[in-house]
Amino acid sequence: MWRARSAAKQVWPRLAAVLALVAVWQLVYQTGFFDHVVLPSPLQVWGSLRANVADGSIPRAAEASLIRLLIGFAVSVAAGTLAGLAMVASQFIERSFGSLIIGLQSLPSIAWLPLAILWFGLNETAVLFVVVIGSFPSVTLATVNSLRQVPPLLERAGRTLGAKGWRLYRTVIFPAAVPGYVGGLQQGWAFAWRSLMAGELIASGALGLGQLMNASRENLDTPEVLAVMVVIVAIGMIVDLAVFGAFDRRIRTRRGLAVAG
Repeated sequence: MWRARSAAKQVWPRLAAVLALVAVWQLVYQTGFFDHVVLPSPLQVWGSLRANVADGSIPRAAEASLIRLLIGFAVSVAAGTLAGLAMVASQFIERSFGSLIIGLQSLPSIAWLPLAILWFGLNETAVLFVVVIGSFPSVTLATVNSLRQVPPLLERAGRTLGAKGWRLYRTVIFPAAVPGYVGGLQQGWAFAWRSLMAGELIASGALGLGQLMNASRENLDTPEVLAVMVVIVAIGMIVDLAVFGAFDRRIRTRRGLAVAG
């Protein structure tokens, strides 16, 4: 019962925000300020969403996008974590590549797509490259910042209790860095998801939600465009709540920063 109450407590504020947005959308639609061709009603979009789910087009596209995202994000997490650890271990590496990583993060990932197409062609590899390069800097910086922000007092306490070398990192430093690292992964996921949608929009040959949205635009099917956008936002909200939100609540509860349940 307490798990159900906890889940409801997490879900209802988000649901209320969505309903408020839909209400504003309906009001704007009824004013006629925008032509109904370019701004369909929520009911029209809901009808298009149901039709595309029923015929399997949205489920197939979502599955392809999520598989692509998992592959690209896993690569960026592995590479970004190793790069971050290397920067923490060596001041020379940090001085050499720290500013470069920040510069890469400030560069929109979509800007890499023309180069990726030249390197790999208009195919799956180009889209995956954009996903990786879009989230890699965030994961790297999250690893560096989370480790550097561990209070020195914890490290001294660990050394006092006899922890040294790898044992010190395994039992003291890494656990203390987990909250910041998870927060960085959340940001990296957001960058990866945005990069994937941008890549699929342009690399129209790659099956996915971005490709489906672009095809709907070419067919001047505004309800379907908005229906796909709703799915993209919904996936982002679900991942944030069910994955990163759950990790965050569990970490805070175990550390006495939140009430369990």
